[in-house]
Amino acid sequence: MSNHLWRGAWRGRQPDGDVHKRARTVITPSGGIVRGKFPSRKNGRMVHHEGLLELEAIYLFEASPNIVRYREQPLTLQYPDGAKLRRYTPDFELVLTTGEILLIEVKPVSSLGHDDVQHKLNCVAEHMRRSKMPFVILTDEVIRQEPRLSNLRWIYHRARRIPPSPDAMTVAINKIRHCFPMSLEKTTALLSTTGIDPFSRFVEVSDIDPCSLLLAGHLRCSLDLPISQETLIELNMEADNGWFCIAQEQGF
Repeated sequence: MSNHLWRGAWRGRQPDGDVHKRARTVITPSGGIVRGKFPSRKNGRMVHHEGLLELEAIYLFEASPNIVRYREQPLTLQYPDGAKLRRYTPDFELVLTTGEILLIEVKPVSSLGHDDVQHKLNCVAEHMRRSKMPFVILTDEVIRQEPRLSNLRWIYHRARRIPPSPDAMTVAINKIRHCFPMSLEKTTALLSTTGIDPFSRFVEVSDIDPCSLLLAGHLRCSLDLPISQETLIELNMEADNGWFCIAQEQGF
């Protein structure tokens, strides 16, 4: 497993975050895969993605309070395939709030119907099981659940890039906790008097405009309907601050 220390902090054009070198780099791009970089707040750097499905997975990773950080193409390992030894690079490595590390493969369901792909992933999964390395395949059916994905993207893009400190968020919540549950519109109005809005997380800033506490896991709302100013916002009373799960069976 990779063991770089993490010190993420995104500051506009000067990110100060995770030092990471991908285990596999595409030398000659081919096909119709849309490759790009995502300005990760959690990692304090640009994160590479290969394809739109990986980009959409990144939005889930950024929005989940259960995920502390993540890395793309974190390592290359060898696994047995009959008498042969093959190489495999997972798409992502997640570090959860519990300290558990998960290796993630992002794969469309349509690809899993190919015998060669399914055989490879079966061999990889068996190797991971023997090595006691948690391994999860996230498909488009999981990643692209709607309206969850659209709601989380909506919330993420309305969060401040440099949010208030955890202490500031706690103080703000304590001032208005007796008013919950209430609409997003009313929550935003009340929190504006404390300098915090309902969408943000991470580092301390001065002269705070209203921003969000949803991404920090202090508040929660239903993702089963498109989010709006009338959406009901509640205090998140769960001990693990997990107000939604990406893959509930895997515990994150």
